[in-house]
Amino acid sequence: MTLRCAVLDDFQSVATTIADWSPLAGKVDVVTFPDHFAGESELASALAEFDIVVTLRERVPFPASLLARLPRLRLLVASGMRNSVIDYAAARAQGVTVCGTASSSTPPVELTWALLLGLARGIVPEAEAVREGGRWQSTVGADLHGRRLGLLGLGKIGSRVAQVGLAFGMDVIAWSQNLTEERTDEAGTALAATKEELLESSDFVSVHLALSDRTRGLVGAAELARMRPTAYLINTSRAAIVDQDALLSALRAGTIAGAGVDVFDTEPLPADHPLRTAPRLLATPHLGYVTRANYERYYGQAVEDIQAFLAGSPVRLLG
Repeated sequence: MTLRCAVLDDFQSVATTIADWSPLAGKVDVVTFPDHFAGESELASALAEFDIVVTLRERVPFPASLLARLPRLRLLVASGMRNSVIDYAAARAQGVTVCGTASSSTPPVELTWALLLGLARGIVPEAEAVREGGRWQSTVGADLHGRRLGLLGLGKIGSRVAQVGLAFGMDVIAWSQNLTEERTDEAGTALAATKEELLESSDFVSVHLALSDRTRGLVGAAELARMRPTAYLINTSRAAIVDQDALLSALRAGTIAGAGVDVFDTEPLPADHPLRTAPRLLATPHLGYVTRANYERYYGQAVEDIQAFLAGSPVRLLG
């Protein structure tokens, strides 16, 4: 019997062409969905007849309530080897195998710098003015050399962001709750004594922390108020680490110079969401991991995961 596989959120419609799915020919019928399913009922209805689901990152939650509405589901493949929106216990109880794939940390590092540089040099408004025949030069760029880059988090991604900052001649400091001076020394950065010190002294603040109970809401109104009015905030990590209402207020009031954001509490961002029109905001639609090499890795290994599952020896198990 041919199994059915759903590939969710294939926004660019590349899932079946960027990797070789031919090993599954005759065994698995692959259907891609280029549009996001907004609610659980809509998702449950769309996936009711599928045995396998491939989902990207943490775009779609799979709680127990949804899994219970998918009695035919046997394999769930998520890109990356960590996923906080899948109820693994419920999946096990229902006999659903959950597998992951490798994921490179390079793309979010590169996007962090794209956002930071775009903000610092006013790239978007200046480029739009050139294209539209508008005013010739309207912004004065912020310097990087000699300025301070404050990193909230110095893990795999944060440490690589630090390397680029050092190459620009920036003074790089870092803070997280368990960060040690030994670790910052290894990365060539300085250790901020407190989160408050980092926020108050940095010209650019970039978030690179995993979302947890300790980091949820870590940057709220009080923290944003500590930042300099000439400072910029970058968040390519997780939306919930930065209070979005507080950020919107700070942008509107001009208490910070601007923000570069790639992650949002609700994705895709609703058409009428106030962040879409917020001043001083450079926003991208969660592109941190969206590169050709990463997609080749995600979908190529998804095919491998499905092959291994069909052979009775699943690989890259999660949960």
